[in-house]
Amino acid sequence: MITIKSQREIDLMKEAGRIVAVCHQEISKLIKPGITTKRIDTLVEEIILKNGGKPSFKGYQGFPSSICASLNDVVVHGMPSNNKLKNGDILSVDIGVDYKGYHGDSAWTYPVGTISDSNKLLLEVTEKSLFEGLAFAKAGNRLSDISHAIEKYAKLYSYGVVEEFTGHGIGRDLHEDPPIPNFGTSGTGPTLKSGMTLAIEPMINAGTKRVKIMIDGWTTKTVDGLNSAHYEHTILITKDGYEILTTT
Repeated sequence: MITIKSQREIDLMKEAGRIVAVCHQEISKLIKPGITTKRIDTLVEEIILKNGGKPSFKGYQGFPSSICASLNDVVVHGMPSNNKLKNGDILSVDIGVDYKGYHGDSAWTYPVGTISDSNKLLLEVTEKSLFEGLAFAKAGNRLSDISHAIEKYAKLYSYGVVEEFTGHGIGRDLHEDPPIPNFGTSGTGPTLKSGMTLAIEPMINAGTKRVKIMIDGWTTKTVDGLNSAHYEHTILITKDGYEILTTT
């Protein structure tokens, strides 16, 4: 069931989203060759707790960390480690915050040092595909209008649009209805209504859309070994459009 949030719920989600945004601002200063994703994970947890929140991901269905740290060909759900980042890597960091029972969720993909032109383009296109989708996030539109816009833009560059993982509703639960694919035809699915809160998150691969889940049950990689990027914001649907909640 898709829920419409009250003003009290929206205010709590805005604070959760603000904390997520602060985390991203701080780690953007930290991500460089030689740092470990474990160090990033520790910093994020410290920031979340200092601001009165809890890490949404830690312990969620057994996930061990406060962030998902997905490096290069890892699409989603990468686990932080003590391996050091290298110049030319790209790192997707997904952060969720539970603030007084309500969640904010945002992912961003960061360059590590100097990255290749092909990686720069992948990051640029994936970020732009998020905002191409958000352009259709407005009361009265259909959910698949967002999905279609994301896919249409990414495919201009012959990139693979991941189908096994989707965006989602969000609020009291980290994952709520509706699932939000990053592909599909427009004009279908639920009608968007003011007060809905959604996490829109394109996951775009440089090559094939096909992915594989590794033996740990979490880490998901591209089948062809080419890199992947991931961008996500939690938004509120309004009568005139949308408001990003994962911002300061």
